[in-house]
Amino acid sequence: MALLSDRFWSRFSSSLGASGLRWAGRLNTPIYRLTRGRLMARVGSAPVLLLTTTGRRSGQPRTAPLVYLADGERMVVIGSNAGNARVPAWALNLKANPDAEVEIGGRRQAVRARVAEGAEREDLWRRCNQQYAGFDDYAERTDRDIAVFVLEPAAPRS
Repeated sequence: MALLSDRFWSRFSSSLGASGLRWAGRLNTPIYRLTRGRLMARVGSAPVLLLTTTGRRSGQPRTAPLVYLADGERMVVIGSNAGNARVPAWALNLKANPDAEVEIGGRRQAVRARVAEGAEREDLWRRCNQQYAGFDDYAERTDRDIAVFVLEPAAPRS
């Protein structure tokens, strides 16, 4: 059971602003890795994964902790950036290069991302909100379209 509600987490993350979210991610990632996901692995009742993308300008690996929905072998992440006006860097990176890696607990897996559209997007958005009610709050705070990404297992990179 979550100690704090989704509503608390959505308000808290929105209050951080974009730079605060980056700072929180920089703190979350090493703790998550050090404990193999035993700490920093949930936001409210929702699980967290680490997504490593390739920087679209730098070409360097960039890791972000994200709430996700497990959907069979697939994982679903939402580019809400806590309702900030800017698209999160990880989402821009995925659009530029859809090959990425996820880390759940201590397990790493290569994935390929695509943006869900139409009825699939609506269904995934609804299901993500059932798991973590903050996404609707984030959508109300921004005028931009928030992308829903489907991360599908891929062959390991060579």
